[in-house]
Amino acid sequence: MLHNLLVSIDKKLKFVEASAHCDIPCKIYDPSTAQIAALTVIRMLDLIKELADKDSLTPADQAQLARLVAQKEEHALKVKEEVRVIWGDYFKQPQFDQIPNAHELTHSIMLQGSKCKQQLDRAHGEELLKLVNEFAEAFWKTKGVETYTATCPYPPAEQVVYPKLG
Repeated sequence: MLHNLLVSIDKKLKFVEASAHCDIPCKIYDPSTAQIAALTVIRMLDLIKELADKDSLTPADQAQLARLVAQKEEHALKVKEEVRVIWGDYFKQPQFDQIPNAHELTHSIMLQGSKCKQQLDRAHGEELLKLVNEFAEAFWKTKGVETYTATCPYPPAEQVVYPKLG
């Protein structure tokens, strides 16, 4: 009953809807979660290809394929969400002044994340990681933190941008 009352009041007054990463400005942002999610997309694509290379799939293989596809799509979405939060909540005019292509880069990540959800081409996952690494490097630049690139120590053993913290 209370819910219905609030809904009808909202329809009449047209309250502005608010949405946020969190309701407390915690100032805790880090692109590493997006990078790990992009690596996961690549890893899932590799595992899907291993199954595709089999002559036939057992019911267990088919179940595994369904799980791999679901995880690939979930992590591609996670990349998009993590980057969107940093772009939308952390980036303000001073950061946009430092990174003039931030909007285009973010939009490219959104499009590439969608490609990874829609397709099974490893090259799309590699491009997603490349863009997310570029975003991570830009993010750390706005913090005045130098970065370096190294191969991650787990499959898919791709190049990742890391902050120099110490």
